[in-house]
Amino acid sequence: MATAREEWRAYWYLPMVAAVANIATVIHIYTLGPFMAPLEAEFGWSRAQISSAITVSNGINAGLGVLVGFLIDKYGPRRIGLIGITVMSLAFASVSTATGSYWNWIFLWFLISLGAAWTQPTIWTSAVSSRFDAGRGFAIAVTVCGSSIAATALPIITTEAILNFGWRWAYVAIAAGYFLLAMPLNFLFFRGAADGPARSTRQEQATAVTELTGMEVREAFRSPRFYRLSIAGLLFAFCAMASIVHFVPILTDRGLTPVEAAGIAGLIGVASLIGRFLTGYLLDRFKPELVALVAFALPSLAGLLLIYGDGPLAYSLAAIVIGASLGGEYDIIIYLTTRHFGLKRFGAIFATVLVFLTAATATGPLTAGAIFDHFGSYEYYLWLTIPMVLIAALMVGTLPRAPDEYSRSGGH
Repeated sequence: MATAREEWRAYWYLPMVAAVANIATVIHIYTLGPFMAPLEAEFGWSRAQISSAITVSNGINAGLGVLVGFLIDKYGPRRIGLIGITVMSLAFASVSTATGSYWNWIFLWFLISLGAAWTQPTIWTSAVSSRFDAGRGFAIAVTVCGSSIAATALPIITTEAILNFGWRWAYVAIAAGYFLLAMPLNFLFFRGAADGPARSTRQEQATAVTELTGMEVREAFRSPRFYRLSIAGLLFAFCAMASIVHFVPILTDRGLTPVEAAGIAGLIGVASLIGRFLTGYLLDRFKPELVALVAFALPSLAGLLLIYGDGPLAYSLAAIVIGASLGGEYDIIIYLTTRHFGLKRFGAIFATVLVFLTAATATGPLTAGAIFDHFGSYEYYLWLTIPMVLIAALMVGTLPRAPDEYSRSGGH
């Protein structure tokens, strides 16, 4: 069995190009906060109406994602990923054509849902997980760090682009920049075990798939641990995604300028990136369920800081805590899925787990926006997050030991 160092020597480039592509999974989410003010000003929409765009895109994405998961298992992640990069870039740019009609807004985010389904994390992590075993935790961390980089850069880039060029051209510029960065790298270097070498035959690709071990989809669906993992992810994602989308508005409502709020929101990405690598390191060395318990409980502290804190220091600490926990969320859920259910049907199984997470990201921002619209404050939403994340931490932190046949020898 190869060591982690040997795996990295052979496939060091794969997690890195996958990380660039993975930015698409969150590009529409991390940019929406800065867009809220200009959209409110131009169209007179409420924050709940604007946030409902994510509800639409993520809701549709939840259903399409399972289909895409089966396609990944059948055709390999490479083909799906290259299609996804193209579709997501075009869909994101199309938001610049919004007319002011609410139904037009919903239609544009329906297009984004198509791109989101074809760029879901399952695609990038399935390829990486098939090439890494001993070093899988850290390899997944590198792959998913694309979203952390996006969380750091996009609020600031988007805010500056809106201030200088207007919100419409900001959408076009961000879409073009992503495509020009992600497509060449992934076209040249993105291949998982199921994709085979560049000139592999269909038979060779089928052989690569059969060599991956793991549960069948129906077997996984009969396992209680599947639902514990999925529901824990749902509760956490509900709180985390709403906090991300509404973080800039939360701070501007406290008196900060949009630029100041965006700067503090950027700390979420910095902390997420650090937390992601730290989580990946810990997953390869300690019991992953214990790592999950700590990471999932952290946002409760952020909620208290935003409720009782006052001033940039408290808000910055809250951003760091949110980012640190968010950095570990996907890594942990992906890692535990590969260890508890194997890689044979990872595409379909993890895509179904993503249905739960997507349902949470679809309803979390909308719920926070509706609570604000009703009460004129985010405080009630922040109180709601504390018990939810603590329940999630207990559910995932007390999972039973992963089956030995899906874990590396001498593992957890």
